[in-house]
Amino acid sequence: MNIRYSIWLVGAILLSGCSWFGGEDGDGEIQPADLKDFNDEVSIVRVWSSSLGGADEKYRVSLRPSASEGKLFAANHQGDVFALGLAGGTKIWKTELGVSLSGGVGSGGGLVLVGSIEGKVYAISAANGSVLWERQMETEVLTAPQSNGKIVVVQTIDDKIYALRSDNGEEIWRHDGDAPILSVRGTSSPLVTDNMVLAGFDSGKLVAFNTANGSLIWETRLALPKGRTELQRMVDIDGDPLLVGDVIYSASYQGRLGAITRGTGRQLWSQESSSHHTPAFVGDKVFVTEADDRIRAFESGSGRGVWMNEDLFLRRLTAPVIFGDSIAVADSFGYLHLLNMEDGRFIGRTKIDRSGIRAPMLVNADLLIVQANSGLVVSLRIEPR
Repeated sequence: MNIRYSIWLVGAILLSGCSWFGGEDGDGEIQPADLKDFNDEVSIVRVWSSSLGGADEKYRVSLRPSASEGKLFAANHQGDVFALGLAGGTKIWKTELGVSLSGGVGSGGGLVLVGSIEGKVYAISAANGSVLWERQMETEVLTAPQSNGKIVVVQTIDDKIYALRSDNGEEIWRHDGDAPILSVRGTSSPLVTDNMVLAGFDSGKLVAFNTANGSLIWETRLALPKGRTELQRMVDIDGDPLLVGDVIYSASYQGRLGAITRGTGRQLWSQESSSHHTPAFVGDKVFVTEADDRIRAFESGSGRGVWMNEDLFLRRLTAPVIFGDSIAVADSFGYLHLLNMEDGRFIGRTKIDRSGIRAPMLVNADLLIVQANSGLVVSLRIEPR
């Protein structure tokens, strides 16, 4: 094992725990915030639920559901990939790959895409679940491969980007990222359009590539490493870049939240923020779940802070998503929380599953899809009280 991966593994172990020292309780740890009572303003209704099985402590955060053409695609860590009907949750097909999955689920161009801890990428037919092709990468795949229907783009844990032909998996081009010595366990999923591949790296850089040949279009540094130790200097971009019109929003760990122009990579604004997650956008606001589980709202045009909710401190929240007229986050204790967009107050809450929730949630039309750590998939709808 080389030096970089030895140090990286130590850092992953340190960062994976939820013990924070310096508190005043008996064991010297700062504890996650207790939930406060509030008046519910909406009802959260469970539409359907389906169990995928295959719970796994190590990799549960890296699998997330995706949707296309009336189907929900989801996977468990034991190698089972499912297509469910979005309307009622009925199982349409199931494919058993027999490997430990750690990256997915991506979908697009008639493909369902997943990756394994051994670095193998599988392309599955969205129509019937048959495996169309598989391709071996050099290292582990911890995030969902993405496709525009012509190419499949894979980002591996060592900051390499691979562009593969969507019809047979043959490599078209690759990019070797400049990975730092120490990084948080995880990578972002690349954003793939017809003419651009946008990827965030552990170095704090956002890089745009030409889809056809991998040539560099632009690169910008979202965050600069600071501090004397490698732990202090980590500025990983682990959340996916969010494209809204011609503006890209992205956040880094121990770094910044920034708005960047799509065409040139010029930074429009940035604010200090530390996050592992993809931002959410609606109207004139951008929302971020920060590393200490504070939820913050910023003006999308200027970056000015609008509000901050600290009541879920250290409850290990998911990325925020826009659900109806609210902001939704879930926590490691299995609760779903809804917040008002304008001021950040709580307007709804429900317990989903006692196993907890770490995977990013998915919004499709008026449904919120949540995949719990146990493999339970739940579809939810908001109704007025």
